[in-house]
Amino acid sequence: MSIEVKNVTKIYGEQKALDEISFSVEPGNIVGFLGPNGAGKSTMMKIITCFIPQSSGSVSVCGYDVIENPIDVKRHVGYLPEHNPLYLDMYVKEYLDFVGGVYKIGKRKERVKEMIDMVGLGIEQNKKIGALSKGYRQRVGLAQAMIHDPKVLILDEPTTGLDPNQLEEIRNLIKNIGKEKTIMLSTHIMQEVEAICDKTIIINRGTIVANDKTEKLQAQQKDQIVLTVEFDKQVDTKELQKIDGVIQVKNSINNTWLFEIANDAVRNNIFQYAMQKEIVVLTMQKETQSLESVFKKLTT
Repeated sequence: MSIEVKNVTKIYGEQKALDEISFSVEPGNIVGFLGPNGAGKSTMMKIITCFIPQSSGSVSVCGYDVIENPIDVKRHVGYLPEHNPLYLDMYVKEYLDFVGGVYKIGKRKERVKEMIDMVGLGIEQNKKIGALSKGYRQRVGLAQAMIHDPKVLILDEPTTGLDPNQLEEIRNLIKNIGKEKTIMLSTHIMQEVEAICDKTIIINRGTIVANDKTEKLQAQQKDQIVLTVEFDKQVDTKELQKIDGVIQVKNSINNTWLFEIANDAVRNNIFQYAMQKEIVVLTMQKETQSLESVFKKLTT
């Protein structure tokens, strides 16, 4: 396994941030690590990257224990923390050369150029980091995390604060990098996980509440069918609730209603009701159940 976490607990004073959590990440996977604010995501990532020790349990990366072999772990891990710690007064090439020197990598100039090309920093490589946009600073952060060619990348909120164009660029970059490396990323953007993650782990209040392939977690919601229906006039909620097969109904806005139904056949019952009441159904749309639905269900 690229990452192996067994019964890890982390206690700050009297607060238990992590409560005996266990999971593993296989080589070549992109894993989304999700959870509400304060759930323990960043704490777990700091333990994996040897920034802080766990209170109990064990963590290994590429076979190396984070307590017994921290130097070996750091050789195999690239880390981009949530608050990207860059030297703003340094130039892009100068900074990456400096980081390469810290890792004592050979042929640094060639490696720096390779990283600049890989993350798309070519047109910005001669600027000071402080003069870069948030999107390009994130690219610099990714470059420094990968310059020593680690097998595992830990990315904590890599797309926070990016505009839609920058977000798409960084998302595609991570997806391409994931073809060769194991990536564990924390994010609040569910669409991001759905788009690029093979597996999803959801943590809530320091415990793992879901750990499976992303598509399997989404499939958990398939037994719940939700329709958005717009009528041409006001209707009575109690009357809608009486329609055969309707589990629950609530008003969304104006004459638009959200129906939770037992099966697809209930659509016809809704149309029949509308005809009897001389009401026109303007739109009827089946809502796609997303990873966000699973997240809300497990963390609320």
